[in-house]
Amino acid sequence: MTDRPADRPNPSPTTDHLDRELFHDYLVRTRWFGGKGRPFEVTAITAVGEVPGRVETSPHVVVYLVEVTYGDAVAGAAPDTELYQVPLSFYAHPEGRLDHAFIGWWEDPAYGWVHAYDALHDREAMACWLRSFARAAEGPGDPASPLVFHRLPGHDLDVEAHSTLFSGEQSNSSVAFGEDSLMKVFRKVTPGLNPDIRIHEVLTNAGSEHVAPLYGWLDTAAPGDDEGATMQLAMLQKFLRTATDGWDLALASVRTLLAEPEQHATDSGGDFAGESTRLGEALAEVHRTLAEHFGTQTRGPEATAALARAMTSRLDDALAVVPQLAEHADALRASFAQVAALPEITVQTIHGDLHLGQTLRTSVGWKIVDFEGEPAKPLAERLEPDSRWRDVAGMLRSFDYAPHAVLHGLNAGEEEEQLRLRAVEWANRNRNFFVVAYAEELTPDERTLLQAYVADKAVYECVYESRNRPAWLEIPLAAIARIGAS
Repeated sequence: MTDRPADRPNPSPTTDHLDRELFHDYLVRTRWFGGKGRPFEVTAITAVGEVPGRVETSPHVVVYLVEVTYGDAVAGAAPDTELYQVPLSFYAHPEGRLDHAFIGWWEDPAYGWVHAYDALHDREAMACWLRSFARAAEGPGDPASPLVFHRLPGHDLDVEAHSTLFSGEQSNSSVAFGEDSLMKVFRKVTPGLNPDIRIHEVLTNAGSEHVAPLYGWLDTAAPGDDEGATMQLAMLQKFLRTATDGWDLALASVRTLLAEPEQHATDSGGDFAGESTRLGEALAEVHRTLAEHFGTQTRGPEATAALARAMTSRLDDALAVVPQLAEHADALRASFAQVAALPEITVQTIHGDLHLGQTLRTSVGWKIVDFEGEPAKPLAERLEPDSRWRDVAGMLRSFDYAPHAVLHGLNAGEEEEQLRLRAVEWANRNRNFFVVAYAEELTPDERTLLQAYVADKAVYECVYESRNRPAWLEIPLAAIARIGAS
């Protein structure tokens, strides 16, 4: 392997030569940009640094942070800004194989005329990242480099593995290196420790069997007003090559059941109860490990009252978007009021955005992934401890969604009522097996909390479906009706 020469150029600290409209147009074409549909301008571009690990045939790979400022902020309020990570590959000549990832071309003060491509699509660029992670196992890298690669001991990376960019992701970009490792590049970045890295590091060091072991991560110093604070850009972990998405497995189970609607779920060849049990056990173990290493807090009546107010406030906001919630509002408020009456609540580090799509079934058991929390929440809020029953509620809502999502896509005809009964049966069966495996028996206070978290999640789903998939609104609305009837 040939290292770059010591007098390698550094990316220009000034970015006046960059056309901000090129980056604007690029962002709106991506799947992961969170500001689609909102008016925005690119207000700053910062060159963080060049990824080391370059050999003679490699492109220059430069990481940029692109600041966007939205034009729909409330009058008098502070500007609404976000920061996105954009790694680029620079080539002196066009690369036809990367036409789909072309950003633009310009004269760069450090590199001359360059053709710029999204580096995540470029195997030669990704090899630079992989070699940098491998070298980090040998000790600290170049102290002058603003990009700092970290490694956990215990695994030798396959530096010859080819990269494959995953498609379909909404908020980040993931690249598999052969069957050896997987790198997640955080696209929307914020100064501070990313909970996905923070939690994976603890669970990996604790020997948890229910996550993909963390191999390393990349960070840098935040720019601008947050200069000096750590900003985490990417993480590298084991690639679970035998994994199947938990949501896809649940859908397959439902389809098997609904193909023979005269059978009960207990007799279905695709019965999911065993998997629900194992998943409940896995979540319980993960929560215990997180509690052991991050600790727990018991908060009194002020905390339960604040939680109830937050849930009620979200309901009030939702009523303006989903008028159909009005007939259930009293029952929902009553459920939230019961939370306010609780004497205390125990909180800890949790997943924060758990559902079947955040789980993977491998040949050796269930794995839980993506510990970032809800992407729409500020980082500081995602780092706050919360009740473990929020995670349980997210899974229960996912078990309810799976059969009704399948049913929604069927032309049931005369069998509609029978299929609907089987869908409800599947949901109830798997929710029950999951909860029993997770906690065996709940106290009355735990049941109160869990029911309120389930209702709060369903209210959120009503708003989401109303705005994005109106035909699916009936799924969370039906769940809320059942909550009100209980």
